[in-house]
Amino acid sequence: LAAAREAVERYGYRGIRCSTRPDAVDGEVLDILLAHRVTAVELGAQSMDNGVLAANRRGHTAEDTRRAAGLIQSAGLELGLQMMTGLYQSTPEKDLATARAFVELHPATARIYPTIVLPGTELAELWRAGVYQPQTLEEAILLCARLLDILEGAGIRIIRVGLHASQEVEEKRLAGPYHPAFRQLAESERILQRLQRELSGPGAYQVEIHPKDISTALGQGRRNLARLEELGFWVRFVQAPGLRRGEFRIHRA
Repeated sequence: LAAAREAVERYGYRGIRCSTRPDAVDGEVLDILLAHRVTAVELGAQSMDNGVLAANRRGHTAEDTRRAAGLIQSAGLELGLQMMTGLYQSTPEKDLATARAFVELHPATARIYPTIVLPGTELAELWRAGVYQPQTLEEAILLCARLLDILEGAGIRIIRVGLHASQEVEEKRLAGPYHPAFRQLAESERILQRLQRELSGPGAYQVEIHPKDISTALGQGRRNLARLEELGFWVRFVQAPGLRRGEFRIHRA
């Protein structure tokens, strides 16, 4: 922390971001962080279901997360929350409930990590024994698209979805929904779900969208277009630089 504080003061960085366990936060710890120019603290909450936390031997409870979140915010620090989907003994409904519980804590940021099975872990033993079944990639994408709607809809900035692309993870992963472009897949599914809700009926449409969202809207291998055509929607995406990221306008062609 001393070295990081020196860098902040010497080079004009805004501050330091750190991550920790919910049960590691108390007044003394926060005083130390504030003295060393820490400006944001993220909590590895992972779930807000006490049964899931206990099954995964997290060593903390949902109440620990609520308590720590309040202390962080009271200290004037930016709060971030991290969750994992598809944990042992979790369900999509429990993961959605975790996101809604996050909203009640009003964090500034959040991260979403689908659970990956790695060697040398108890989770790997449960998987080999057939006791734990990880999410498929498709299941994780569908769920994370819904989680993004809940969290971003509440004004929470999502700073990561999916593990950072890593050769080590790609080589060692035993099971689980890893993909190097996981967030783009989730965002693509999110756009598809919105279009399915907002298109007024089968037919041809022109959809204006921000230029940087075009590839995401099309889907990997133009998958979204194919899925829309199967439902009777023929969609043409048109670049509209004046729109914000994530916005689109729909016109009957």
